[in-house]
Amino acid sequence: MFDKLMSQMGPMKEAMDQSKQKLETITVKGEAEGIEVFVNGNRRVTEIKISQELIEDGDKEAIEELLQVATNKALESANNVNEMEMASAARSMMPGMF
Repeated sequence: MFDKLMSQMGPMKEAMDQSKQKLETITVKGEAEGIEVFVNGNRRVTEIKISQELIEDGDKEAIEELLQVATNKALESANNVNEMEMASAARSMMPGMF
């Protein structure tokens, strides 16, 4: 059993690495009233957009709060995508265990 498990470690690592590479190409977005935050499937912020109107309004505290809300939404979506991809990779490597 241990030998079988060890022989599967190489392909499992390769499958997980492939999943991580795939997650780099997936982008999700969180929005909050004029702010958009883009995060990849590996939970890395890749872009932030703030509307010109929000900047012109100049309410620093409101911008900070909206940025936090949009970032948390994007990270939650990215986490869901990440979990689904990793679970899929694990199921494909060990179909009898999941």
